[in-house]
Amino acid sequence: MSSIKIECVLRENCRCGESPVWEEAANSLLFVDIPAKKVCRWDSLSKSVQHVTVDAPISSVALRQGRGYVATIGTKFCALNWEDQSAVALATVDKDKKNNRFNDGKVDPAGRYFAGTMAEETAPAVLERHQGSLYSLFPDGHVEKYFDQVDISNGLDWSLDHKIFYYIDSLSYSVDAFDYDLQTGKISNRRSVYKLEKEEQIPDGMCIDTEGKLWVACYNGGRVIRLDPETGKRLQTVKLPVDKTTSCCFGGKDYSEMYVTCARDGMDPESLLKQPEAGGIFKITGLGVKGIPPYPYAG
Repeated sequence: MSSIKIECVLRENCRCGESPVWEEAANSLLFVDIPAKKVCRWDSLSKSVQHVTVDAPISSVALRQGRGYVATIGTKFCALNWEDQSAVALATVDKDKKNNRFNDGKVDPAGRYFAGTMAEETAPAVLERHQGSLYSLFPDGHVEKYFDQVDISNGLDWSLDHKIFYYIDSLSYSVDAFDYDLQTGKISNRRSVYKLEKEEQIPDGMCIDTEGKLWVACYNGGRVIRLDPETGKRLQTVKLPVDKTTSCCFGGKDYSEMYVTCARDGMDPESLLKQPEAGGIFKITGLGVKGIPPYPYAG
């Protein structure tokens, strides 16, 4: 085993950092700060960070084929133009639920943008339950709804053979799997592949590595865990110096580095003193595994 190194590469003080995405062409990490309504782009070479502020909570960002980005802002799927800092709505969901917003989102191997919703929180992880749904924005611009009754729609990814969709509804304390049809985008046969243990706390963002194992960021657990979805076993735990770890992705040279976002909302002054890097961006090296590049939205 190589030795694992964890460093805070950006002291961003995110209220709730989320949705890290590696943009290989720019050697940059994209991420959002949901309640601050901003999307950030950190250049790993110059170490500079740029921000675009939008008009509602921005919960996920993704690459777009050919140009720019897409993002989930409020209850809208949007096209995001970095140059003129504009966001244009592509579709709106949950029109009957004024208190809802999108949460985590990711693009599937066919270029569809999957993202789910939740009720706005009154405090971190405190909210009206069963208000969310899971959606996908197809490349042709239409939206499909998969299911409702979701508490906090969160981490998502696809198996390497594109036959399984992995998904987290945080308050179920479970990582779930569905059969997945790449051609149609349909999902079926939901089952749990891992139940979190008490000290792991709340499952949040998730990504897959080149060995088909899942990495899950544990909110309030201060860790990322590596799971084998076929056996249901936890293979590894990597602890971070902050409690509110929110999401993870691979990036950097040949996708051998892991980037982890975290939050500081909901922390008292004493905790913030003990965890001065809360809300920062962490880089983990020496894991000995690599990730896969993110898929771009094909619309």
